[in-house]
Amino acid sequence: MSALDTRAATTIEATDAAGGGRRSRRRPAGTEDGLIPGARRSTYWLYLVPGLALLAVIVVVPLVWNVYLTFTEYRGIRPPEWIGLENWVELMGDRVFWTSFGNSIAMILAMVIVPTLLGLLLAAMLFDLIGRKFGGKLASFLRATYYLPQILPAVIAAIVIGWILRPQNGALNQVLEAIGLGELQHNWLGSPDTALPSLMVIMVWVQLGYPIVIFMAALQRVDPELYEAAELDGANWFQRFRAITLGMIRPEIFVVTLTCTIAALKVFGPVYALTGGGPGTSTIVPAYYAYSEFFQSQQVGYGATIATALTVVIAAVSVLFILAQHRMEKKEAER
Repeated sequence: MSALDTRAATTIEATDAAGGGRRSRRRPAGTEDGLIPGARRSTYWLYLVPGLALLAVIVVVPLVWNVYLTFTEYRGIRPPEWIGLENWVELMGDRVFWTSFGNSIAMILAMVIVPTLLGLLLAAMLFDLIGRKFGGKLASFLRATYYLPQILPAVIAAIVIGWILRPQNGALNQVLEAIGLGELQHNWLGSPDTALPSLMVIMVWVQLGYPIVIFMAALQRVDPELYEAAELDGANWFQRFRAITLGMIRPEIFVVTLTCTIAALKVFGPVYALTGGGPGTSTIVPAYYAYSEFFQSQQVGYGATIATALTVVIAAVSVLFILAQHRMEKKEAER
């Protein structure tokens, strides 16, 4: 018998889902369970080695080292000195740390809640109104326009916005003076009462395009006949949005909410470029506070503690979001 004959195909019985009968499929010998002919299951781990090595070097080892530093006093020069839980005790009573997390709640409002709600409405309008009445090209152009701030580097966008909000010759104050509202001129980023609201408005502008693109992509799988049938039944745009759009793109809403929440908790670039956490601590966020302790105060152990606490919060939020999504999907499946 030739070598070709020894590798003859084996017959596998399978149930025909359409007719309920049985039919046979032929697979080459040695390809059971989808394996490559002649390959052993254990060899597939070899393909994972480069990725696992990079994961260990880039993520796991720095994470373990960072956690270790939280129990030490380390200024980056002498070897770390073990101090136990002193950094964590100090962190729990640190007013600046809790202020930074309070500002993170404001960032969540500006980067998650407002952009998600506006993104839902704008995506539905672009898809259901503008796209149907004026064509898909106009809707695509507007979608790209909304998404433009997302492709700009965060620091570059922050610098441009900083020029607009300059107190002396900024574009916003110049426009206010030109239209007779000079009394409203303000040091928008240099005043404690307006720095955080100004930063929040900027982050809404930066973040808005992301949910619009995701939601419009999700709407592509919605059958247009659903909207047409609802319109024939007398449903207005808001009724179609509530009954059809929200139900069909609920998984994408979870994805956008989760990813934007993580981005809001670890936001750094705009704060660094625009306000430096000031004036005072009015715009400080955990990521910038950790950076300042690492590189400005040279309190590496305490900065590692802040970064680790932020990592724990992000991980906990992610788990809660995933559990909530699974629970909602389970309830829908039981209906």
